[in-house]
Amino acid sequence: MTTPDPRSFLYSDTGLTPDEAHALTAQTLSRCDDGELYLQYSAAEAFTFDDGRLKTADYSLGGGFGLRGVSGAMTGFAHANDISAAAIRRAGETLQLLDPAQQPMAAPPMRGNHRLYTDANPLDAVPFAKKVALLEAIDTAARARDSKVAQVTASLSASWSVIEIVRADGFRATDIRPLVRLNVGIVAEAGGRRERGSYGFGGRYLYDRLFEGGEWNHAVDEAVRQAIVNLDSVDAPAGEMPVLLASGWPGIILHEAVGHGLEGDFNRKGTSAFSGRIGKRVAAPGVTVVDDGTLENRRGSLSIDDEGTPTEETVLIEDGILKGYMQDRLNARLMGVKPTGNGRRESFQHAPMPRMTNTFMRSGNGDPAEMLAGMKSGIFAKSFGGGQVDIVSGRFTFSCTEAYLVENGTLGAPIKGATLIGDGPSVLTKVEAIGNDMALDEGIGVCGKGGQSVPAGVGQPTLLIGGLTVGGTA
Repeated sequence: MTTPDPRSFLYSDTGLTPDEAHALTAQTLSRCDDGELYLQYSAAEAFTFDDGRLKTADYSLGGGFGLRGVSGAMTGFAHANDISAAAIRRAGETLQLLDPAQQPMAAPPMRGNHRLYTDANPLDAVPFAKKVALLEAIDTAARARDSKVAQVTASLSASWSVIEIVRADGFRATDIRPLVRLNVGIVAEAGGRRERGSYGFGGRYLYDRLFEGGEWNHAVDEAVRQAIVNLDSVDAPAGEMPVLLASGWPGIILHEAVGHGLEGDFNRKGTSAFSGRIGKRVAAPGVTVVDDGTLENRRGSLSIDDEGTPTEETVLIEDGILKGYMQDRLNARLMGVKPTGNGRRESFQHAPMPRMTNTFMRSGNGDPAEMLAGMKSGIFAKSFGGGQVDIVSGRFTFSCTEAYLVENGTLGAPIKGATLIGDGPSVLTKVEAIGNDMALDEGIGVCGKGGQSVPAGVGQPTLLIGGLTVGGTA
């Protein structure tokens, strides 16, 4: 539904007025030195087409508020799915348990970002039947690509949210947040062997791009190609060896290996492997890592973060030197630095914490073909599945979904069962070459932290790491 003022979902449809929202926020946060009332309305839908038929079709509408009060390092938080004056007043009783603030109310966020996204609701822009027809067309096209395709799973999802942040000092900020995603999964079979391939894309835009033939056909081509390639895969080698990482989605290693370790809360508490290392070398010369939430249409982008701070480009590592951390308001204030627009929350039911937006490494000067040609042996990792990291030690593991042996500067057989193992504090010091082909991922990242999941973007150029431990089966 398109509306001249999306805030009507938060106010006129709920009985609460903007003036009441401000008055209640000022009243309930009177003992605090920071905090906000976070209002949210969202619509979401998801479709799954599997085994030649529509298996699921979900649609939901929801809304609510989260009320947070901060006093020193203490936080009080309450939420409800009833946006009403009575519910907010009741939530405010929780904040009375906080010690009275010893400092004046913190200054409101700076204003500055333009709104990145349209008010239009993508869920209602395309008829139900057209969405199902797209998934059916993907299924048919994938099966026609190759006789080895045994199973096709196609999924389509979208959400549209309007949020408003209200502070006791009168500050008010509104944001519109669309998000769409299309995924294609393939199982190929030959000679009694079955292997998988997948491809997905999406971002903060409307449905239009997902229905463009060139876009979804590319997703089909890539998913089928990966599955067919994996049918010829051999057992992965094991041991420490050079690893060439492809550009784009393999930047998920960067996200896990160093990204979480550069979030403000872990560093304020001294639990990150990067704590207290500002101004010190943490990566090889040439390595520059940034977090940027202002990139239009990207999955991790926001006009403002979930505390009302405009997102920005934050340089984390520059030419190998640690420059700063990603900050929300609470940790920035306690560390004596400015917030960077990285205060994020999954929904109104959660309090914000410092989180990544789009985190990537900038390009270098290396030619990717020459980087490959210079390898005597090792592996080339083109795509990854799941990964995890221990923030304290920085240790990480990643499973490769598409990877190849490298022998005398050329790609050899595809491999299966490869897992990359390393630690964030050292992996970037082993970077030997940085490609000139930086690319962002296609818009499929989901980041988990503290029980919350948020959309995030990653990216990097082709990257040669001198030595990583490969867990294999050969």
